[in-house]
Amino acid sequence: MGQGTPGGLNRQPPGDRKNDGDKKEKKFEPAAPPARVGRKQRKQKGPEAAARLPTVTPLTKCKLRLLKLERIKDYLLMEEEFVANQERLKPQEEKTEEDRSKVDDLRGSPMSMGNLEELIDENHAIVSSSVGPEYYVGILSFVDKDQLEPGCAILMHNKVLSVVGLLQDDVDPMVSVMKVEKAPLESYADIGGLDAQIQEIKEAVELPLTHPELYEDIGIKPPNGVILYGEPGTGKTLLAKLQTPLRQLSCVLLEVN
Repeated sequence: MGQGTPGGLNRQPPGDRKNDGDKKEKKFEPAAPPARVGRKQRKQKGPEAAARLPTVTPLTKCKLRLLKLERIKDYLLMEEEFVANQERLKPQEEKTEEDRSKVDDLRGSPMSMGNLEELIDENHAIVSSSVGPEYYVGILSFVDKDQLEPGCAILMHNKVLSVVGLLQDDVDPMVSVMKVEKAPLESYADIGGLDAQIQEIKEAVELPLTHPELYEDIGIKPPNGVILYGEPGTGKTLLAKLQTPLRQLSCVLLEVN
């Protein structure tokens, strides 16, 4: 009875204790996810995917399927018409852009500005610039001849000075620099020692505009303009700007030195 397994009846052999330690060290592990059912579809890219028709459901022949197919047909017809118009207009746009580029090359850059003095014929004219004499030049074929008239503002080639275009603006840029945009805040009371000159300016400039009947009764034609002359610093420019009509009308102020 005394002879038995080492360590007594209730003791396990040393090898079994190691197995018990392995069982205690095991941790809980979640179960693996289920395998994917079916085949994974990849998104198609490129022109083939863009041109692919959508899937129409239901698959059975019915009124709903017919309506969806008719709607797809309408979209395809619209796309076909749009593509046809783009293909038809593309050559015209390219030709227009090419012609515009040729015209710009003929005009040159930069362009000079001048005045048309006289029309000789449909292809030639006499022009003048702000700084220079008059020239006998040609008129390019793409210029609208119907709008050319003596005195109009034109665009000239920077080298040969031929007429290459017209200025469509009603305001002449050579006159706009002399135009009084804002009325001054001063008055005649701010000027001293020029009472006689102020009275003459009022009679020559203001009265024809404010009381034209006075000149009609007397039978005198009102003057078209006034020239102020004198030494620098005597108040010529200030007198011209302080006219009452200048505060209500668009007038031109020209200073000559």
